[in-house]
Amino acid sequence: MATFAGLVPIAAIHAGHMTTSPHATSPKTKSASAPPHLAIVLFSLAMGGFAIGTTEFASMSLLPFFAADLHIDEPTAGHAISAYALGVVLGAPLIAVLGAKFARRTQLLALMTVFALGNALTALAPGFGSMVAARFLSGLPHGAYFGIAALVAASLVPQHRRSQVVGQVMLGLTVATIIGVPLANLIGQTVGWRASFGLVSVLALLTVLLCALFAPRDQAGRSDPLRELGALKSRRVWTTLAISAIGFGGMFAVYTYLATTLIEITKVSTEVIPFFLAIFGIGATLGNLFVPRFADRALMPTAGGILVFAAVALLVFPLVAGNPWLLAIDIFAIGASVALGAILQTRLMDVAGDAQALAAALNHSAFNTANALGPFLGGLAIRQGWGWTSTGPVGAALAVLGFLIWIVAYRDSGPAPVEQTSGSDEAARETAPLKQAPPLAPRERSRPKEPVA
Repeated sequence: MATFAGLVPIAAIHAGHMTTSPHATSPKTKSASAPPHLAIVLFSLAMGGFAIGTTEFASMSLLPFFAADLHIDEPTAGHAISAYALGVVLGAPLIAVLGAKFARRTQLLALMTVFALGNALTALAPGFGSMVAARFLSGLPHGAYFGIAALVAASLVPQHRRSQVVGQVMLGLTVATIIGVPLANLIGQTVGWRASFGLVSVLALLTVLLCALFAPRDQAGRSDPLRELGALKSRRVWTTLAISAIGFGGMFAVYTYLATTLIEITKVSTEVIPFFLAIFGIGATLGNLFVPRFADRALMPTAGGILVFAAVALLVFPLVAGNPWLLAIDIFAIGASVALGAILQTRLMDVAGDAQALAAALNHSAFNTANALGPFLGGLAIRQGWGWTSTGPVGAALAVLGFLIWIVAYRDSGPAPVEQTSGSDEAARETAPLKQAPPLAPRERSRPKEPVA
């Protein structure tokens, strides 16, 4: 593993053709002491993802417990889940724009502090109304945190390793489905649902401590809200977000109704359901760990391949739902498609120009849009009497639609540069001479830097 010490200076980042925004880490803030190992920085960032993943998925399994305790029915209790998702969708772009002038390290600390507060208020909520407000507050930092964490991680490595480190940051989210969610559910059953949200608050405070100790120090950003909003002018940003919002919906269509499908179709006992959920989490974790390695060599082709792979796995779902062993393999494959998120995050870094923070945060707004779209369409199919396994074909259709949008985005990935002035554009201009006329590449790279010096 490369060390953090050899990757921090901006000069080294530019030498590796990094796509950083204007408010990236400054060489003036380089510490005289030896920085921590890169793995420690990534672990600190991933810990925040672990806390976020635990509260996002565990709240669904804890719904019957806080519904009974607060004396409301389960459909009404589901509004707390929707309030969190709404907080993510609204908070991601809003915080990214308003935080444009702040250092990324400062943003990480502030976001996780608010997240810890939101979950603590959830644990202490005296009634359902206050709980809904607390869940909305908890969701606000979600997308912005992942966006900033991905940018920080990508700024520490050469360009050919960006997808890998972004995937490693996202490991916190997927590992939460294996460890955090079952643990929170167990605590909710034995101690009480409030203790589960209290655990998440503690994990968030631990993230604050780790980021305060190990996150790289950078100067305040030189961007501004208008510059960040400039990302919304790019059609490449919108097509990438559309792939995420629609293509990811297929996975959520199946995952949301998986437990009921296991009981009604596969005929397994409720005690076995956590095993299948863990299988999904293992697939997602391994997918985030290994698939980005291919994306660093061929970003968009890998994204397209995942969408096709997901469509096939979702289409097979009704055929194997009656066999627990074959179903476990298929669930593992569907979970592996979660790696698409890290790849699209890297794609947004390439096309967002100066609005790196906003575009990265919007990816998680799109992800939560998929979280709403997939279950909604899957539920419609079930209510139409098509059966619990109809979520598979519905999910496959969404993956195919996402692939069609990918085709549009891929055809728009030609040599024409994105309208921007950031490092992404500079890297694009530098890369072209390297491929067309290698002997002239060093001189070409030096020319734009002379006026700056």
